[in-house]
Amino acid sequence: MTIKVQPMGVYQTNCYIVSLKGKDFIIDPGVNSLEWIKCNVTNPVAILNTHGHFDHVWSNTQVQEEYGIDLYTPEGDVPFLCDSSWMPDLPPSFPDVIIKGDEELDFDGIKVKFRHFPGHCPGCSTIEIEDAMFSGDFIFKSSIGRTDFPMSSPSDMKASLQKFKQLNFDRTVYPGHGEKTTIKQEQEHVDHWLRGL
Repeated sequence: MTIKVQPMGVYQTNCYIVSLKGKDFIIDPGVNSLEWIKCNVTNPVAILNTHGHFDHVWSNTQVQEEYGIDLYTPEGDVPFLCDSSWMPDLPPSFPDVIIKGDEELDFDGIKVKFRHFPGHCPGCSTIEIEDAMFSGDFIFKSSIGRTDFPMSSPSDMKASLQKFKQLNFDRTVYPGHGEKTTIKQEQEHVDHWLRGL
């Protein structure tokens, strides 16, 4: 498996391309990401959203139309794809598949696991492919997603952090912004974050 990453837009939102067994998965195609994607895929099969905030989904429709592939979005954030109060110029997009809670998909033997961690937003999820977890804006290196946005929930974030703390395996974590980390490394900070919510 190979993972390519490129920060996009003024918020430097990480767009990822995961290539495995001849298939490319595009995770969080942010602002103006299509040209970079076109230079780095050979067989794209799916667009995967960790959540629906505009800086992570800006190019959803462009990529859908370019490649004719399905868009997968967590259920709680589907409304954000067409109605962003922060960014009224957001190009609207429409998921082909709505992910409900914790859900595992199978792409010809390639397992893609969505794990629901609401708090930053209602649909906030991580995406696991083999030994990688793409955490969107749930977990960053030594930090967590903000809970002061519209539709954020500190109480949901507390429950999600408790759920995250109970994970009994390790993965490399590739966040929506900034550098990679690991599950075990970030589990060490959970109690500190809980006290701050």
